[in-house]
Amino acid sequence: MKLSIASKISLVIASSIILGFFSYQTALLIEYAKPSKHTIFIGWVSVVSFMPFFFFVVVEYVRKVRYKTQTINDTLSAIDQSNALVEFDTKGLILSCNDIFCNVTGYTKDELIGKPHRMLLPNNIDTEGYRNFWYDLKKGKVKSGEFLRINKEGKDFWIYGNYNPIKNPYGEVYRVLKIASDITDKKLIELEVSKKNGYLEHAAKILRHDMHSGINTYIPRGLSSLKRRLTQQNITELKISAPLKMIQEGLIHTQKVYKGVKEFTNLVKNDAQLEKNVVNLRDILLGYLSSTSYIKQVEVKELVDYKVNEALFCTAVDNLIRNGLKYNDNSTKRVSIYMEKEDTLVVEDNGRGMSQEDFERYSKAYARKEDQDENGSGLGLNICVAIVEEHGFKITAEKLEQGTKIRIQL
Repeated sequence: MKLSIASKISLVIASSIILGFFSYQTALLIEYAKPSKHTIFIGWVSVVSFMPFFFFVVVEYVRKVRYKTQTINDTLSAIDQSNALVEFDTKGLILSCNDIFCNVTGYTKDELIGKPHRMLLPNNIDTEGYRNFWYDLKKGKVKSGEFLRINKEGKDFWIYGNYNPIKNPYGEVYRVLKIASDITDKKLIELEVSKKNGYLEHAAKILRHDMHSGINTYIPRGLSSLKRRLTQQNITELKISAPLKMIQEGLIHTQKVYKGVKEFTNLVKNDAQLEKNVVNLRDILLGYLSSTSYIKQVEVKELVDYKVNEALFCTAVDNLIRNGLKYNDNSTKRVSIYMEKEDTLVVEDNGRGMSQEDFERYSKAYARKEDQDENGSGLGLNICVAIVEEHGFKITAEKLEQGTKIRIQL
């Protein structure tokens, strides 16, 4: 334990005094010096001088020991109030436990103390692995991780636990302290997410393979075959020119949507990498917007060539365009897309306007204005930002006097 400078000086003085005292007493003992009233006085002065310096050191040492002990007790109390604590002997028998551990397991202290740790384990536990687990603890190795346990009602619960071997002064492990926290809710969420990811992956496989044939093969072939069999006279007589055009445009739109969704589902796969190619951003955006009803409200100026995933990038920008037109009370709604700098693409509208703070808030999943009457899930902007960031780009918003300027830094 580290002492203060004053205590160190006092310790040196006290040591010097007591050393001098014993040296003088030794000289008297071997008759090197003769006892007298003078020698008795020197001994008395030595003892009296020694005491203040010695007790100064003792008081500070005791004070520091008490402070350290209090700190340890406070720390243990804090751990005890927020974690499940249980102590085992080296055979795995429970020596003590706190109330949190009892609440987690469903047992009372009387039902737990003296019982083996194994009573909390599933029946299908690996016996050899469990034996090695306790063998390592007896050797002083700390064990930590997520563990499945069984409560009093026979139901599963999960904990994150640290098994800490405690040694005696001879270096021998004589007990094991376990500090744990209940993570059952977290594990249930993880299992649910894993199950839903399995559904999503299965749906993605169906989309990538099974739906591909219908959207990109059978329907286009059927439409082409139908158009070959119909003469212009048939089309005029049956008045199906407009329906055929709608089917053709609907197919083109569906194929574009399918391509974007397919790229999304590719990201579901483990270790997925975004496929990107160098394209002219103006060309791909105009191509994407060509079948939309709002293309005349969008001005796309000269843009740069850049490496992007065409389907996803167009999906993200299209979402910004539709938001700019949808949340817009102007009589002449418009959106302009242009390059502000060589590496910054801008999507600017003349709508209601949105600040960076609003943008960050509405970019969160299912976030919408409380007074918003328009239909929508609130997911569009969240997905848009995810696509942009998946490309490694940065997206920000600026509220204008009239409208919003969205910047995508490439």
